[in-house]
Amino acid sequence: MGEHAESSSEETRVSRRAAVDWRRTGGRAASLVASIVRWVGLVFAAILVIHVIFTVGSANPDNGIVSFVKSWADSLALGFGDLFTPSDEKLRVLVNYGIAAIFWMVVSGILAKVIRRVGGAS
Repeated sequence: MGEHAESSSEETRVSRRAAVDWRRTGGRAASLVASIVRWVGLVFAAILVIHVIFTVGSANPDNGIVSFVKSWADSLALGFGDLFTPSDEKLRVLVNYGIAAIFWMVVSGILAKVIRRVGGAS
């Protein structure tokens, strides 16, 4: 009889698991995805700003770091790389790549808000 009492108490413990709050779990997942989107936008904007700094500061274009950043910045500039065409190269890079950096910050911010709102995060 003692064995029977122990097994029924185990069954009771197993059946009393806490219910999963899917809304809260979805909110956490949405918050995590939104944070990742924001960080990606921040990294993209930082790469563009570093390229502007290298260009305005007349960094050596043959340097490995400078050429690596330039190749990424060219890809991330999307259609902004030749939006304005002033005769001064430094001004052109400052304006066009600066606008691209602002674009990435704004777009990632909007996407993060939408993800949080749709996912139920506060």
